[in-house]
Amino acid sequence: MEVEVEGRTLSLSNLDKVFYPRSGFTKGAVIDYYTRIAPVLLPHLRDRHLTLKRYPNGVEGEFFYEKQCPGHRPDWVRTIAVWSRHNGREIDYCVADDLATVVWLANLADLELHTPLAYGRTPKEPTMLAFDLDPGPPATIVECAEVAVALREAFDHFGLLAFPKTSGSKGMQVYVPLNTPGTTYQVTKAFAQGVAQVLERRMPALVVSEMRRDRRAGKVFIDWSQNDEHKTTVCVYSLRARERPTVSTPVTWDEVEALLRTRDPDELTFTSAEVLARVEEHGDCFAPVLELQQTLPG
Repeated sequence: MEVEVEGRTLSLSNLDKVFYPRSGFTKGAVIDYYTRIAPVLLPHLRDRHLTLKRYPNGVEGEFFYEKQCPGHRPDWVRTIAVWSRHNGREIDYCVADDLATVVWLANLADLELHTPLAYGRTPKEPTMLAFDLDPGPPATIVECAEVAVALREAFDHFGLLAFPKTSGSKGMQVYVPLNTPGTTYQVTKAFAQGVAQVLERRMPALVVSEMRRDRRAGKVFIDWSQNDEHKTTVCVYSLRARERPTVSTPVTWDEVEALLRTRDPDELTFTSAEVLARVEEHGDCFAPVLELQQTLPG
């Protein structure tokens, strides 16, 4: 079917195709979610070179990552060229600046939206610091919440505000907005690694900062390496390819602390419908990550 989105004509296909078989969530429902969440999602996508994660046959089928924006894109989909050291050439990434592009991406079965920590025009200057907290079974998001609170206390010591969100999968992420021109990954990555190592020394039974998977059982891996020019993290408000259409959701520190009291992992698991209701009530509580200017200690 053809639809018009903000003056752009798009052809949508297979809207009844089930993308999440265990919950019956269809491709049409994916497009509907991204359309409705777009007002708070777009500021976090704007001007960032996007890595697509496409699931043409739904979450139980094969998927693939796509950095080069598809050649069959409409001429109104903006791209930005970013040099790839690995490929030895520039890659033309998609940039999702408007609702029409978000709908077009959803129609391509781009279920997950993965963004870098920098803008495409300044790809070597991160605007934020990110800590990806990955629980090693039997640890869950509950243990991630313990580590997140410890991270917040560390940032409090430096006079920095941090903002938590769920990964929409198993873990949690903590972001420290910087938005200071001239910040480099050389600085942010070293700082993130140092913080992770300090927490590992203070909480050895709970935290691991090394990449080795054989050390992660029952602990939380603080992935500081995400602070890199060539890495991406799942964007806030992105769907995840899980059994249900869960979403990477911003949460409050009160909610994180409440989880430590209940110890119920499901308490911080949110589906697309629940996220839309949260945004309608509270707006975008992750907006400060785009606006707040902070400087890392020397």
